[in-house]
Amino acid sequence: MTQINEPVRTLPPGSLWAALLERYRHASSVRALLPIETEQAIVEDGGVRFVVRRLSSLARKHAAREEARRSGEGRNPFLPYDPDLFVADVGPDHVALLNKYPVIPHHLLIVTRRFQDQETLLTPHDFSALAACMVEIDGLAFYNGGAAAGASQPHKHLQIVPLPLAGDDTQVPIEPLLAGAPADARPDRVPGLPFRHSFLRLGSAMFGDPESAAEMLTEHYRGLCTASGIEGHVADGAMRQSAPYNLLLTREWMLLVPRTRECVDGISMNALGFAGCLFVRNEAQMHVVVEHGPMALLQAVATPAP
Repeated sequence: MTQINEPVRTLPPGSLWAALLERYRHASSVRALLPIETEQAIVEDGGVRFVVRRLSSLARKHAAREEARRSGEGRNPFLPYDPDLFVADVGPDHVALLNKYPVIPHHLLIVTRRFQDQETLLTPHDFSALAACMVEIDGLAFYNGGAAAGASQPHKHLQIVPLPLAGDDTQVPIEPLLAGAPADARPDRVPGLPFRHSFLRLGSAMFGDPESAAEMLTEHYRGLCTASGIEGHVADGAMRQSAPYNLLLTREWMLLVPRTRECVDGISMNALGFAGCLFVRNEAQMHVVVEHGPMALLQAVATPAP
């Protein structure tokens, strides 16, 4: 198995996407990937065409986790990680891995090489790894800051899914609302989002240089945290967050949403919900989404607007 103290072999610039595609083909052929089949519906609410996916094979993922829990194995799938899911070393502190249970093809995880808790604040090293990937992948990056924000693993990991999310002209379903936000180079609010959040526009040109992009992303992230009331405090030698939250970003914008709980009416919500993509397990949950509206469900799990 891969050891965390092996020499880092970072891929040359411009080769990450090709490496991801090759590893995805390999992992599929050896059944290291277990894609979750879905049926997709569109639910319009609040000016957004929400994509709601019913996860028809989610039981397989839950069964695997329950078996790992009973056997005492697999408590941390990232230490050691499955070598069949390994895509690349991303600097000295992170590795890029495929999501073992992808709903969206080519779903990439950016995982700390050594254990760090998912409830610690993101660091310049985290954004350095993220920027290196986003330079080469035009995607939606997101972070589930804690279990109450939808994190399924306590080991710190960011995620990237390629765009577009819904297979149409809209890169991210929530973007029609974001178009109405101020274009100021400082954190602001998005009209139409009925919960606490902080939004900032970026310039895609900033991703031309990963090093400078990482510095700017770190600065913007801290500004969004401050504007949203997310603070840090030292515990067990690490800078931990004061509250759960979701962070979403593309090459064009960043959005941070503080959270109060992980699910509503049994429907789990992670950062992708705030991008306009919801996931349900059955028809009963689909009925809840249609009856109440996706925006109301997001409002129920987010911190109330001030």
